[in-house]
Amino acid sequence: MTDSEYDQRTSALLASVEARLDGWLQNDVVDIDTHRTGGLLEMSFPNGSKIVLNTQPPLHELWLAARSGGFHYKFVDGAWRNTRDGGEFFDALSACASEQAGQQLRFAAHE
Repeated sequence: MTDSEYDQRTSALLASVEARLDGWLQNDVVDIDTHRTGGLLEMSFPNGSKIVLNTQPPLHELWLAARSGGFHYKFVDGAWRNTRDGGEFFDALSACASEQAGQQLRFAAHE
């Protein structure tokens, strides 16, 4: 993947996550505040916990930091995959967000 492709993919992913969170806020599903600075998206949950998504351009990775730990993802075969166990990014983000929000939340690619 070229640097330009990486930038396009990560920008689209972060925009998709933000759009999903905005939709939940507008529909009174859950109040998760967001703050984005470039390739960093911070989500603040009602209980004070946070999830941080951070792009890592030199490595062509996307990092997720949550209560349950820190995870690194690379784009492989059409999806962002955990560099340790091959797990899919949106599944992990959904699990982490659900745990921290105390309710079932689901993120998916191309929302």
